[in-house]
Amino acid sequence: MNNNQNDLRERTTEFALRIVRMYKVLPKTTEAQTLGKQVLRSGTSVGAQFRESQRAKSDADFVNKLESVLQEADETSFWLELLVRAEIVPAKRLESLRKETNEIIAILVTIVTKVKKRLGKL
Repeated sequence: MNNNQNDLRERTTEFALRIVRMYKVLPKTTEAQTLGKQVLRSGTSVGAQFRESQRAKSDADFVNKLESVLQEADETSFWLELLVRAEIVPAKRLESLRKETNEIIAILVTIVTKVKKRLGKL
């Protein structure tokens, strides 16, 4: 595994930990807990699925696995946005986490695009 992959592995693990900490302090209302469980599931899945991508059997398998990570990251972005728009969590409080989500998405898109170009699929 190269340094960039190690960095992203650590970054997605830290991201998952931030999601867990955010969930722990959500209000105990039904709405907050329901949305919180969704973001908890998708946000922690980003790191788990990224690790799984590192054991891909081929470049095509790697792309497929990373596209699954992207789906989870995009879903996490949605749930975080919903927490803000439903006025459950102030936008300022989730600003950093939402920024990190978008940065992870951008990195993954770049990786997938480069591999697809190398495979002649773009």
